[in-house]
Amino acid sequence: MISKVLIANRGEIALRIIAACREAGLATVAVHSEADRNSLHVRLADEAVCIGPPYANASYLNITAVISAAEITGADAIHPGYGFLAENAHFAEVVGECGMTWIGPPPEAIRLMGDKATARRTVAARGVPVLPGSQEPLTSREEAVKLATEIGFPVILKASAGGGGKGMRVARDARELRHAFDTARHEAERAFGVADVYLEKYLTAPRHIEVQVIADTRGKVVALGERECSIQRRHQKLIEEAPSPVVDETLRTAMCEAATAAAAAVGYASAGTVEFLYEDGHFYFMEMNTRIQVEHPVTEAVTGVDLVLEQLRVAAGNPLSLRRRPRIQGHAIEFRVNAEDPESFAPSPGEITELALPGGPGVRVDTHIYRGYRVPPYYDSLLAKLIVHGRDRAEAITRGRRALSMFLVEGVKTSIPLHLRIVDDPDFQAGRLSTQFMERFLKPS
Repeated sequence: MISKVLIANRGEIALRIIAACREAGLATVAVHSEADRNSLHVRLADEAVCIGPPYANASYLNITAVISAAEITGADAIHPGYGFLAENAHFAEVVGECGMTWIGPPPEAIRLMGDKATARRTVAARGVPVLPGSQEPLTSREEAVKLATEIGFPVILKASAGGGGKGMRVARDARELRHAFDTARHEAERAFGVADVYLEKYLTAPRHIEVQVIADTRGKVVALGERECSIQRRHQKLIEEAPSPVVDETLRTAMCEAATAAAAAVGYASAGTVEFLYEDGHFYFMEMNTRIQVEHPVTEAVTGVDLVLEQLRVAAGNPLSLRRRPRIQGHAIEFRVNAEDPESFAPSPGEITELALPGGPGVRVDTHIYRGYRVPPYYDSLLAKLIVHGRDRAEAITRGRRALSMFLVEGVKTSIPLHLRIVDDPDFQAGRLSTQFMERFLKPS
């Protein structure tokens, strides 16, 4: 049984977890840094504990401080949200060793999928398609060049222990690869503490399509359909939608079967996302995110499934509330509203002097901001997620444009003007998307 959940996170995801806990009748504990003392999740949780100074490594990433906060408040479960410690297998183990329930997948599943080279081998053994590449981390530049010559350039180097674009380099010939090998290893070690990198065939203009899965501790894994996440800048997603404009029912079934096979291969439980690259009618496993995703609301909108509530059910030892893939209803799009200059993408911390959130049919806003809230410079720049839902993609786009135009934030710069430009782009409207979309969109005319 779970009675009190400590939320080891901040911002909109902390509020999203509080909402699910209230529906489930569970008490909540917020942890916060000194910079987040006046944050909304601190005010709305049943209890709150300050765990350190502003910088994340002294607060939200401080395992001892988080565990201590749980112990002094009597929390019997911890939900990590996304980011920070969410995919830290050691933290998940510590939570269990301290007699608390970890609201997430088993530590070993996190560890297996966290090492990208191991993940590739594991899912390939279950018949999941993977791109040609190295089976183990590369040991030298010459080994990388030899393999790249065999599978054909261009290739991409990726950090075995990471994600988010760090430790990732594209090489179009042997000379580029030799230089990229050292750069990628250095960046990987700096970001993740592990220098290992692996190599894959590089697709020049793929779509980034991911499948949401949810699994219980009794061996049941259900896929909830796909999300299109191709609109991204420097490997950071900007807009996500469900379903993908390019996926038909036959392809959806194949991708969902591959995703459930990948999750089952590591004994997965809780919510997770299996990410694929898609090009020319073929899809390939990229990685698995062993946590709730930022973009989970678009799946909730088209399936009616509360994914965070399902996480709570699974962690408490209950079976999933659904036994098969739900029918997709309509179309949903999520716009990430960031505190950044829409032209230069420079962060824009500061005080929000005015705020008006959009509403109306088919509109949802997940946010932690309010008038007078001061956006700190220490964390991710995400202010809000605007989710719109329509009967079809055209209606969702229309509602997105309407909601964006009525979303007022003053005092800091935001990405709203950028989103308004994107929704009017002919390629976006036609669903002609790829991971190169923003590169073309931002190119000077």
